[in-house]
Amino acid sequence: MEQTMDSLVERYKEHIQGTLSCFDRVVLSGTLPDICYPGAMAAHLRELNIRLFDFPAWANTLRDELRENAQVIAKEAGVQIEFIAKKGAFRKEARIKQIIKQRGDHPGLVHIFSAMERCTAYQPWYDKSTGRTELKTREGKCLHYYFYCIDAELGLCYLRVPTWAPFRLQFYFNGHQWLARQLENQNVAFTLIDNAFVSIDDFERAQQLSDSFNPKRLHQILDRYASIFCPIAEWFRTPVRWTIMQVEYATDLVFRRREDLKRFYDPLIRTALCSIKAENVAKFLGRTRLSQNFAGELGSDLGTRVEGTRLKHMMANSSIKMYDKLGLVLRLETTTNDVRFFYHYRTVVHRDGGRSSTKVAPVLKTIYSLGTMARLLLAANDRYSSFLAALDQPDVNPAVVYKIARPVRKNNRSYRGFNLFCGIDLSVFLAVVRGEFTISGFRNRDLQPLLAQTGQQVSRLLTRLRLHGLIKKVARRHKYYMTSLGKRVIACALRFMSECIVPTLAQLG
Repeated sequence: MEQTMDSLVERYKEHIQGTLSCFDRVVLSGTLPDICYPGAMAAHLRELNIRLFDFPAWANTLRDELRENAQVIAKEAGVQIEFIAKKGAFRKEARIKQIIKQRGDHPGLVHIFSAMERCTAYQPWYDKSTGRTELKTREGKCLHYYFYCIDAELGLCYLRVPTWAPFRLQFYFNGHQWLARQLENQNVAFTLIDNAFVSIDDFERAQQLSDSFNPKRLHQILDRYASIFCPIAEWFRTPVRWTIMQVEYATDLVFRRREDLKRFYDPLIRTALCSIKAENVAKFLGRTRLSQNFAGELGSDLGTRVEGTRLKHMMANSSIKMYDKLGLVLRLETTTNDVRFFYHYRTVVHRDGGRSSTKVAPVLKTIYSLGTMARLLLAANDRYSSFLAALDQPDVNPAVVYKIARPVRKNNRSYRGFNLFCGIDLSVFLAVVRGEFTISGFRNRDLQPLLAQTGQQVSRLLTRLRLHGLIKKVARRHKYYMTSLGKRVIACALRFMSECIVPTLAQLG
């Protein structure tokens, strides 16, 4: 996939080794279509001539088979099944790291955890009004197994297997681990630390390998693990259906020195926190506008972790965030727990006789949508990057602020400069740096409600911005974009006011 991160790359080109975009965390769900919902389960039991009230006895047989299978696998691999008696007693990932440090990272089974966890269950229920017996869904608890493996292609991964019907599987792998295996096979040297590439001999080749990710091959690997760790799947007519539960796609800018990233990152994250609004977040995530009926979670969160500082913007079940890794990597990452949040052009099969058409529709949850999601999430990272490139100014230079304060002349007429302490001038700056305008431009009518000004008044403001070289007009269209000078000057002016002038006045007061 073609990356459009040129703005940030150009900004930091003297300080970065290269850029890389790839999947990070990917979580998939595996369901058995024959029993994945109560009606299907009931129909399956009837085909087997099993009464619905005998469902628990039937499910117990499959539960025992899964337990025996786990014991056999553990014995053959020479590992002990470790039961987690209390939730949060320890982090499974930390325990796995300790084991890998002792055993090495060669392919094979690493460890097996077991724990009593919540699961979906079915309950027989007799409806007196209809005289029919049905199955109802309820929340329950059952024993779950976590089979951690190092796969020759995927790297470290796990399959979570519940021991009670409907046996909804969960599979996890990390895209950086997968890419590391591909680089090894291509003899491309790299250094991977804590899920981040801090150096790669050939970034271009690494990106080509990342873009070659094949969902069909992943499907084959998943079916193989399901047959090994959940052999009861073979009891049913249809194979496991794999769908996307969670997907993260990361774009990394790998710096040469920690000092460079530290110098750029702190001003960047502070400026972004103050500048990004709800409308910006929606635009980053592919929504052309924020609906007034939207009732989900929407906002930003700044968190400080042991690893560093993270700025996260959330909208419903999706988010986009920026954080530093190991002091060397600036990561932009888009995450979603519901791929249907994103839309794209695809073939839609209608229910009226199978008629189909091509239209904008939500992404399907199937595993084969991973390629589509890679493109959509990369586009979100790119939009976020474009916004950040417009705001990021590591050095506060008063000279560029003075430039926009001086008047300019055209056709024997003087146009006054901009005053950061004048309400309307400040409002103009805050309006034109909004994320949706950075990406798609703005019109006179877009600024009118933001500035509470008439069209004629906004037209005069736009003239002043153009004559000062801060914006440019698209030919034959009433649309404007900020110029490179405008991005630099306005961002610097806003930072100069917030970090120099306002604190100084506060001290004097």
